[in-house]
Amino acid sequence: MKLHHLFALPLLALGAPALADPPAGLDAKVEALRKASGAPGIAVAIVEHGKTTLARGWGVRKLGEAAKVDADTIFQTGSTGKAFTATAIAILVDQGKIGWDDKVIDHMPWFRMYDPWVTREMTVRDLLVHHSGLGLGAGDLLFVPRGSLSRKETVKRLAWIKPATSFRSGYAYDNILYTVAGQLIEEVSGKTWEEFMAREVLKRGGMSDATATYEARWATPDRAFAHARVGGVVRGDGPNSVLDEREELGRAAMPAGGLALSARDLAQWLKIQLGHGALPGGGRLFSEAQAAEMWKGVTVQPITQYPGSLAPLTPKFSTYALGWEVEDYRGARIISHGGGVFGSITHIILLPDQEVGIAVVVNSEEVALLRGVAHMLVDHYLGVPDQDWPARFGAFMTQRIEGGKAALAGVKAAPAKIGPSLSLARYAGTYRDAWYGDVAVTSGADGLRIDFKTTPRMAGKLVHWQYDTFVTRFDDKAIEPAYVSFALDAEGRVERVSMKPESPIADFSYDYKDLDLRPVAEGAK
Repeated sequence: MKLHHLFALPLLALGAPALADPPAGLDAKVEALRKASGAPGIAVAIVEHGKTTLARGWGVRKLGEAAKVDADTIFQTGSTGKAFTATAIAILVDQGKIGWDDKVIDHMPWFRMYDPWVTREMTVRDLLVHHSGLGLGAGDLLFVPRGSLSRKETVKRLAWIKPATSFRSGYAYDNILYTVAGQLIEEVSGKTWEEFMAREVLKRGGMSDATATYEARWATPDRAFAHARVGGVVRGDGPNSVLDEREELGRAAMPAGGLALSARDLAQWLKIQLGHGALPGGGRLFSEAQAAEMWKGVTVQPITQYPGSLAPLTPKFSTYALGWEVEDYRGARIISHGGGVFGSITHIILLPDQEVGIAVVVNSEEVALLRGVAHMLVDHYLGVPDQDWPARFGAFMTQRIEGGKAALAGVKAAPAKIGPSLSLARYAGTYRDAWYGDVAVTSGADGLRIDFKTTPRMAGKLVHWQYDTFVTRFDDKAIEPAYVSFALDAEGRVERVSMKPESPIADFSYDYKDLDLRPVAEGAK
């Protein structure tokens, strides 16, 4: 889920026939790239013409420990799970229990969007294609990181999230409507998304290592731990550096990206997709008709020319289907999706005309490694000469990060250092946003502290910045810092509080800017 835009770059595709085997020397090359990147581990699955030609891992599951990544090591796969949620709905469509163009309120009469007309018109298909009118990442703060709300309560909060554009007018990636899709699966099937996914998709699909809950993942000994980069170095030996043992994503949002799969599982998934729903051992997971629906582009994505050495990757068209991105290169199709949660990233690529599928997973946020290996493999299977994609992506990511650091340093160098207008105690209070809920500001001997009540352990100090603006210094250093600005009325009382990320390259899931926090009167519920 997280870092979606870093994974949205289109992949090269040409009309050349697929080659018979993975590239010569792949084992050594991937290991060299892994070591150079600092990533603890990586796994790759490749399927050609219905057969697994590679499913293996490199490196370790957790820094500081000897256990190796292998074909059965499960990795968190983030937003690539959206296609699994779409598949769960496809199964229900095959069973005649629901239709892609059914109105959501026909199955969930209590469902509400901010606009009553949108509530009435929203279909099952609309939930999956990012054209609802919600802003980019709207509502993510309800579950990134670690939201405490139930799935149903999270869905109910949608009624308070204001749209950014009109319904079906354009593309803006979101996670919260996949949460709605997960609740819809429960309403229609009588099973929670977790139960339905585990039994009807993963087990029936032959993905025997895969998990759909935190408990199942934590109970799997052969799992990859997520890792953070602290001070420019991938860490695995201190607070906030190994992230696996906390809930990185609120449980309500699991339908948007809460699965964990091994390379062997991913190979099975690639076979099912390339087989249009057919199971490798016989039978079907979903019908040919539903396979066609899920790959059918619905929402046109705006095309941005990518810079420098990445410019050749710019597609002529890009659309979003049901949990998949569908793009072109010289007339050939690429069906793909990236995924990321804190400390783990994934990319899945289907070359349907070549009958090739590729999946790459990394247990740290080394985008250049992930995308470099993925593009290297795509080039190989399409007969394209090696273009050193790891180096190209490495340069791109370095430039992006350094640019963000420079912009942030420029802002930090020039605060006005005027204020605050009030004594610190007068900023204290409970502030409420209609969709998020309560944020508490307290005053003590160490100054101000802020606590996001819907998000467990999202708390920390408020340090004065300038005027009536403070900046968060969260106890959990993995949480994006934010500016917190108090607006005063004519009597000098706090009238409202607004926020925005401190970093110009903060992930869009930290949608602080959408908050409109108002004081809660003493004694109010």
